[in-house]
Amino acid sequence: MSIRRAATTIGAISLGLVALTACDKPTPLATVTVGTRTVTAEATDKCYNHGKKLPQAIFLACLQNGKPKHHITVAVGDKVRVGVDPKIGKKGWLIANGTTLVTNELLKDKTYWSLDSAQLFSQQDPQSGQTSTAKQVVLNIVESGDTTGNDSYGIWQIQLIRGK
Repeated sequence: MSIRRAATTIGAISLGLVALTACDKPTPLATVTVGTRTVTAEATDKCYNHGKKLPQAIFLACLQNGKPKHHITVAVGDKVRVGVDPKIGKKGWLIANGTTLVTNELLKDKTYWSLDSAQLFSQQDPQSGQTSTAKQVVLNIVESGDTTGNDSYGIWQIQLIRGK
């Protein structure tokens, strides 16, 4: 092998390594399936701290003001199936409709949960007690070690749009 060819090979390998180190480590994924339609989302950078606990102010801001990049249409009465990466399942996770907790228990060592969409789209007015059906909701999938939100590591968000 000539010196020129060896130098070219070493240069190509070095460039490849530099390119690989410039890549962001992907976040674990969360998936929502309704019927035959599926949408998969990553947590946004500011709502995921790569395995470290999110500061409470950032957690609340993501939960309340997050803008989901992905959406799926859901008819009232459809089953909404939520799946998470095993890394999330191992630590524990919760499902919230906006800021309202939908799962009463911490989903620990589970990677799948199923919900009735009527439960997600049903809204109750706190003043009048009247129940209505929302046109869209933000489904928040929260990686958390507890049900209080004080031990949270990431939020994955998917917009659910009510269909017919």
